[in-house]
Amino acid sequence: MNTQDQVRAKAQQAFQNHLDYLSSGRVEDWVNLWTEDGILEFPFKLPVYPDKVEGKSMIREYMRHFPDTLKVEFSKPVFHRTEDPTLVIAEFTAKGQMLTTGNPYNQTYISVVYTKDGKIARYKDFWDPLVALTALGENNNYKGATATL
Repeated sequence: MNTQDQVRAKAQQAFQNHLDYLSSGRVEDWVNLWTEDGILEFPFKLPVYPDKVEGKSMIREYMRHFPDTLKVEFSKPVFHRTEDPTLVIAEFTAKGQMLTTGNPYNQTYISVVYTKDGKIARYKDFWDPLVALTALGENNNYKGATATL
């Protein structure tokens, strides 16, 4: 395996760990996948939530209620090869339940993730906000925002 392949494998492993840690509710392990100045972006966000969360400490705060809010299993991601081995582009799905409403949460994602030294530096999370609204229910019954809605 050449150096570029090693960098690509490390970046894809960071992404796979991201899915594994979120699905098992391991928020602190998930946060430790990020660089100190990491950026989490939501190009298609719900109106009441931020379009960007900056810095590891703010990302931690943003995600702290995730295990109490959403139970989810992710499919195996399909990785799209890029020229830049630090860049991960992945498609995957989520099947789960919004714990605050009991509603199903079945989402399709495309993620664009920039890594640095095997850590997530910038994550663009593309998903369908209508799926999230349906899962949240009529009252938007939600304790806190999360990256995977």
